[in-house]
Amino acid sequence: MVASPEPDRDCSLCLRLHDFIAEWRRREPSWFNAPVPTFLPPEGEDAVKLLIVGLAPGLRGANRTGRPFTGDYAGDLLYGTLIAHGLARGEFKARPDDGLELVQTAITNAVRCVPPENKPVGAEIATCRTFLVPTIARFSNLRAVLALGSIAHQSTVRALGGRVAAHPFKHGGQHQIGGIALFSSYHCSRYNTNTGVLTEAMFVNVFSEITAFLQA
Repeated sequence: MVASPEPDRDCSLCLRLHDFIAEWRRREPSWFNAPVPTFLPPEGEDAVKLLIVGLAPGLRGANRTGRPFTGDYAGDLLYGTLIAHGLARGEFKARPDDGLELVQTAITNAVRCVPPENKPVGAEIATCRTFLVPTIARFSNLRAVLALGSIAHQSTVRALGGRVAAHPFKHGGQHQIGGIALFSSYHCSRYNTNTGVLTEAMFVNVFSEITAFLQA
């Protein structure tokens, strides 16, 4: 039996995350408050050549809106960069009905449920990899993965069947694992950009390398 790439809306594999979402369903019943599904291009999964893997939904971002990187600062930088590189079209207005469309790109998270304090624990990351593995496998024409941050990088390395020690995280790094090119970047969070860990130029450079790879 092939594992589903998307968890059930009431997935209870990680009790701490399940309970945290249940609490927010009571507090904010109009929010999405569920595992956030992978964002696909309108042409479907066969069109996907690049998969972007983030860490987890933000509480007032994707957990509220139901679309990865939508509703918080990280999405402004990510989607603006995608549009500039021809990997998305339309206008990003930080809401799921803004009409933005991905181009040959899909976006998911290593952990699909919002974690308390935005910090998933190791067991939750490992458990949610049971969804990341079939997510990667669903894209028959996938050529590259971009991992945002060290946790997403490490989980993606494992999902691709690689060893973390042999494929360490580095901003701007590139590895080949099982026929897939794995690119890595610091996460595009407000904290990283405010502290100078990640500049817009650094982020753009990573996408320039990815688009050049995909066009080769």
